[in-house]
Amino acid sequence: MNVSNDRFIRTTEEEHKEAVRHLWKVLVDKGAIYLGSYEGWYSVRDECYYNESELVDGKAPTGAEVTWVKKEDSYFFKLSDYQDKLLQYYEQNQDFIAPESRRNEVVSFVKGGLKDLSISRTTFDWGVKVPGEEEGHVMYVWLDALTNYISALGYPNMEDGSKFSKFWPAALHVVGKDILRFHAVYWPAFLMAADLPLPRRIFAHGWWTKDGEKISKSLGNVIDPVELVETYGVDPTRFFLMSEVTFGNDGDFSDEKMIYKINANLANELGNLNQRIMTLVYKNCDGAVPVEIGPLTDDDKQLLATAASLCQVTGEAISNQAIHKYVEHMVSMVWDANKYIDVQAPWVLRKTDTERMKTVLYVLMEVMRHVAILYQPLMPTSSNAILDQLGIPENEREFEHLGKEECKVLLGRTISKPIAVFPRFEVPVVA
Repeated sequence: MNVSNDRFIRTTEEEHKEAVRHLWKVLVDKGAIYLGSYEGWYSVRDECYYNESELVDGKAPTGAEVTWVKKEDSYFFKLSDYQDKLLQYYEQNQDFIAPESRRNEVVSFVKGGLKDLSISRTTFDWGVKVPGEEEGHVMYVWLDALTNYISALGYPNMEDGSKFSKFWPAALHVVGKDILRFHAVYWPAFLMAADLPLPRRIFAHGWWTKDGEKISKSLGNVIDPVELVETYGVDPTRFFLMSEVTFGNDGDFSDEKMIYKINANLANELGNLNQRIMTLVYKNCDGAVPVEIGPLTDDDKQLLATAASLCQVTGEAISNQAIHKYVEHMVSMVWDANKYIDVQAPWVLRKTDTERMKTVLYVLMEVMRHVAILYQPLMPTSSNAILDQLGIPENEREFEHLGKEECKVLLGRTISKPIAVFPRFEVPVVA
């Protein structure tokens, strides 16, 4: 999928274990942990304890199987002490949990009453050992796992100049909706107890279904991402996944939907627009950006103004994790450009007003510069292919270059013969 990471961390790393042990000791010193005993329902798949009232037809709310844990000694975190503090924090920080429907679920859960949380087990020995209990208690997996967020930043080193001081609190946690409780209830409570800052925002994404059915091995409808990329390409796959569903909601996948969106928004609209512009420039301007252009009309200025505003409106969408809105703004810009080229008809101007033709084509190239630069986060390879055709230097493709006069499409710059960026796909015929 052409994605990577700044740091890949394993919870088996000694640095992580040290961070978890330190956090445990801090919580003990703060009086947030005590020794008691536990018995109840536990889901191995969810790595979560459930109350009897939460079970649905004898299973976890997620549909996972649960087993009864017989009474055993356990350390507890005083989660009940943080019910009012969490509710107050949610109220004072309305955008802490998103989308709103998930926020409402969390608030409702906390208002239902929080019980102290079992945070150790004695029936297995894998995981981080509780300090002073090397032969006994192992930490509850979520206390261990959630500490990943700060152990990756070198916690407990919080000195000035450390990664922790630079990057924490995190601006955003993006998590699956099925593990929101751990991130929006347990994690903030742990951090509050340790007097550590909370992340600024937690966003829960939804699940994909396929052809209207839940994806599962038993149904045999699992989507192989490798096969998806091999069939449609990396960038079209990324585009579909980021645009098909309102981010935060569940989404339904089908090959028909994917092919329709790729063909409509990429091949027909964006790809065809780029091909028309660059072909007209290449054939009618001696294989180069026009050397000079005429005065701009109101239509020219309006289209360029819309392109210039694109960075702000897409930035606002991303700030709210509205990735689908980001794409909608981009698609709308391409629609406007397609309408402009149809109305201005540079292929007609070629015979009647070559100066105007060159102006129209230049305006379109400048619009495409904005579009391609701003599409890079979604479709990096395809966007850079368009920027290559426009002749935009590789060191002038950042967002900061969009509004700089000296970074506009350079008059007279030689361009290469254009090639298609997005292929069309045929909907498979079901026999």
